[in-house]
Amino acid sequence: MQEDGLFLQQMTKLDEIDHRILRELSRDARQPNLALAERVGLSPSACLRRVQALERAGVIKAYRAVLDPEKLGLGFVAYVTVGLNSHTKAAQEAFERAVARAPQVRECHNITGTVEYLLRIETADLAAYKHWHTDVLGVLPQVQSITTFVVMGSPKDDRA
Repeated sequence: MQEDGLFLQQMTKLDEIDHRILRELSRDARQPNLALAERVGLSPSACLRRVQALERAGVIKAYRAVLDPEKLGLGFVAYVTVGLNSHTKAAQEAFERAVARAPQVRECHNITGTVEYLLRIETADLAAYKHWHTDVLGVLPQVQSITTFVVMGSPKDDRA
């Protein structure tokens, strides 16, 4: 068993037990430590030390609830690519501030390729999306191009 100090120094070299802990927590972060320890084959105290070390090292950044968008009245999901008309830091920062204020934007990723951003959008329906697309995103002065990909189904979605 590694000491916590050594464990923290070697966080880039996670062992199989660490990976089992992370898989179990990504499936159910609310499970009691006793159940987690049993599933990964550790004593409860050793398991708790490992989890705390993973948290301190920043491997575990946060715990979140997975929400069902449809039950929240958000039945329309789309991925949107956005190209900017200016590639300056100021233009990117202004765009990022604007999308940070938009509750419809659930994810914003700065990407490589022919466009600068990939957004995950959740709205009630197509009409609500059209309003956001036209009256929020479409009026930002930095935006040059918008391409929408409507999600028809998600057979696998492991986001937390």
